[in-house]
Amino acid sequence: MADFLEKMTMDFFIAFGIVLGGSMLGGIGAVLILQSPEVWMMRIAGSIKIWAMVAAVGGTIDPLRVIESNIAEGYMSPAVKQILYFISAFIGAHAGFSIIEWICKGGADS
Repeated sequence: MADFLEKMTMDFFIAFGIVLGGSMLGGIGAVLILQSPEVWMMRIAGSIKIWAMVAAVGGTIDPLRVIESNIAEGYMSPAVKQILYFISAFIGAHAGFSIIEWICKGGADS
């Protein structure tokens, strides 16, 4: 159980960090090319959200194969664990996106 919770926690923070870090660095890049960092940060955060989830759960199609093969064989526990890993990564990526959105909109009006 501890390994499961550790992996869920790591998936959350990896996805969170990818969205937050990528968007912040993209904002710095936007400043360097004299563009609006808010526009670029929002664009980047929205477009890398799904990739942050994929990277957090392993970066390949293997987690989806685990779900498919275990459900096909009637074993629900490994499939449910993989689905929970995806959910954890989604929540992390969305939390990163929400923080970027909050930063770009000024924080007060969200």
